[in-house]
Amino acid sequence: MLKGFFLCLMVLLAGCQNAAPQPGTDPGAQDIPAYFGSPYVEVNEGIPAFSDVDLSTTAYKEFEGLDKFGRPVQAFAVLGPELLPDDDRQDISMIYPPGWDQKSYDFIEGGKLYNRCHLLAWSLTGENANPQNLITGTRYMNTEGMLPFEMEVLDYIRQTGNHVLYRVTPEYTGDNLLADGVQMEAWSVEDDGRGIKFNVYCYNVQPGVVIDYADGASHAADQTEEEEQYYTEVLDFILNTRSMKFHTMDCPRAADISAQNRDYFRGTRQELLDMGYTPAQECN
Repeated sequence: MLKGFFLCLMVLLAGCQNAAPQPGTDPGAQDIPAYFGSPYVEVNEGIPAFSDVDLSTTAYKEFEGLDKFGRPVQAFAVLGPELLPDDDRQDISMIYPPGWDQKSYDFIEGGKLYNRCHLLAWSLTGENANPQNLITGTRYMNTEGMLPFEMEVLDYIRQTGNHVLYRVTPEYTGDNLLADGVQMEAWSVEDDGRGIKFNVYCYNVQPGVVIDYADGASHAADQTEEEEQYYTEVLDFILNTRSMKFHTMDCPRAADISAQNRDYFRGTRQELLDMGYTPAQECN
């Protein structure tokens, strides 16, 4: 019996030595924490959910089409030097993705709320006016959420000539025309994920704007709405059960809380206030 135990242990350890994409399911909206001030959040500890059958060094791209509401479903590619564009970017203004209700706000860089967001970036694939590849996304999601990861992959391909498994999945709630966000997954093939590895969810939000995801309508948040959101938005918090202070997840002072006094809470600020907690000075 003991011999069998050690045999199983050796098999498990051997399997852990070679990191590989872990099979999994795409997260539903209920599995993603509410927007908390960061343009993206890691999913599955940053490990993408590709399977062994996805591994390939033959560059290609494919799209899952449009659903019955005309919404893009998913885009998948094995990216590589072969797919990088060698011609000029084309006009895509004739495409109006579901939820395209454009408005301008003077506090948004560039003025416009929405971008035509590529699931597979033009810089990576040369995709232009493809309705299966374009969703209505906020400028914030496009430039602060998606773009840094797209540039990371582009730089890697240019520097190495290697290939990257790449998948982008919009996440919708019910029959809403506007996506809540997009899941982006990537895994570099030739070096077994050592060069590129991420699994993130980018939020389709715009700070200072209230968006109706049913149809894309929007308006600037007024002070009352901002205050209401401040107290009623569901977030993850770190608690100091001794001092009865709460911290946001990105608060650097939260790391100073001892393990015996540390607890975690998911809910609203108002709920914590009702429980007798007060915000830490850095998180007020």
